[in-house]
Amino acid sequence: MSAILIILALIIIIVLFVVGIYNKLVKLKMRVQNAWSQIDVQLKRRHDLIPNLVNAVKGYMKYEQETLTKVIEARAKAVSAVKAGDVKKIAEAEGELGGLLARLFALFENYPELKANENVLKLQEELTHTENNIAFARQHYNDSVMRYNTAIQVFPQNIIAGIFNFRPFDFFETPEKEKEVPKVDLNF
Repeated sequence: MSAILIILALIIIIVLFVVGIYNKLVKLKMRVQNAWSQIDVQLKRRHDLIPNLVNAVKGYMKYEQETLTKVIEARAKAVSAVKAGDVKKIAEAEGELGGLLARLFALFENYPELKANENVLKLQEELTHTENNIAFARQHYNDSVMRYNTAIQVFPQNIIAGIFNFRPFDFFETPEKEKEVPKVDLNF
């Protein structure tokens, strides 16, 4: 009788151990998904601000129509990438958009009337604030991904993760070509 109780106790301990690991992995996965939602909110805000900024500066920047067109095209590409949901493609598209926005802000220096326009300044400030929020949300997301990916790879959690089909998430990384400082030629 005591052997049966010992075996039953061991089975209960093993089941509780598996349930504990499973619940921990689910919580970590939910944190990653929540962190991604925070990025998604900030990207949506960024995408909404860009057309307003472009419309506000369009009349002033007559010689920069190509840059404005590139910004709008990059925004459309970024919106499409977000809808597709592939983190790597989103990071690439958002990196390209960020580089073009930095170039656009640098070009503002050539237009004193733009620097004095209250609407443009407000939009630029809002966009800068949103860029900071994106950077913070991205850091939080990548930290959450690191904790989750580590948890599903360490023993014995990797066994439970494999049984229940937990898969690693991709980091939100800036593509190498986007890490370069944009070169802006302000000479006409």
